[in-house]
Amino acid sequence: MDVESLEKSHCEAALYVVATPIGNLDDITVRAIETLRRVDVIACEDTRTSRVLLNSRNISTPLISLHRFNENRKTQTILERLQNGQRVALISDAGTPNISDPGYRLVRSVMEAGFRVVPIPGPSSIITALSVAGIDGSSFVFMGFSPKKKLALRSFFQKIDAAERTAVFLEPARRIMKVMDVARQLLPGRRLVLCRELTKKFEEIISGEVESVYEQLAKRDNIKGEFVVLIEHSKKVPAIDIEQLVLNLMQEGYSGKSLASEAQRRYQVSKTASYAKFLTIIKSKSESDS
Repeated sequence: MDVESLEKSHCEAALYVVATPIGNLDDITVRAIETLRRVDVIACEDTRTSRVLLNSRNISTPLISLHRFNENRKTQTILERLQNGQRVALISDAGTPNISDPGYRLVRSVMEAGFRVVPIPGPSSIITALSVAGIDGSSFVFMGFSPKKKLALRSFFQKIDAAERTAVFLEPARRIMKVMDVARQLLPGRRLVLCRELTKKFEEIISGEVESVYEQLAKRDNIKGEFVVLIEHSKKVPAIDIEQLVLNLMQEGYSGKSLASEAQRRYQVSKTASYAKFLTIIKSKSESDS
């Protein structure tokens, strides 16, 4: 977009939903910079956090706070600004607004009032994590933050277990071991990826079966940062296919308990079910041979 077109796009009252860096400040787009310079005011979660970004780009646009405790009240203030012909930008502390952040009520109210809502796309920790996870991202569900209560957390993972698509959620460092402990109990053998401090100095990507990732974290004295957690969808097969699954593993040379462990690792089929099917097949062959 050239300067003339950019200026024209910013001459009318509108709400610009602007994505900002998730860590590395150099990840902001040219369009985002120009938008934040040209609007009349920027609504943000924390003015102190946002001012660091704006100062890095010599942007002096006034800031107003908009967080979950004042969103209803500030929405009315922003609507009044739009009615007076002003242009307003909405940003979050990091990444794309309205994904586990306040702001959706504002966007809805602005649209219902008849004003334009303009997306200015850019960084997202969720999409960034999916791009480097090495797991199937063709279909996924974003689940926000995991619940804090133990029963709710177990239910959370049971839903992930039943899903037929990759699950993505966010987790602070202070809770990651508790969450991983429940994950290893309910999702044995499942592939899991942890993306920590994405785009920042201490960026780290840990992948493997959930038990292995848990063991890696358990060896650390201190865990810091923010995590994006990705759990690949289940490769469960219907019960009617267990017999064929066991036969295939037998052809590969597996037998007994090692076969049951491999069936659980590959397909999340219970060891009890696959081992029982193995014994049934062996018994049937023995009877046919005699």
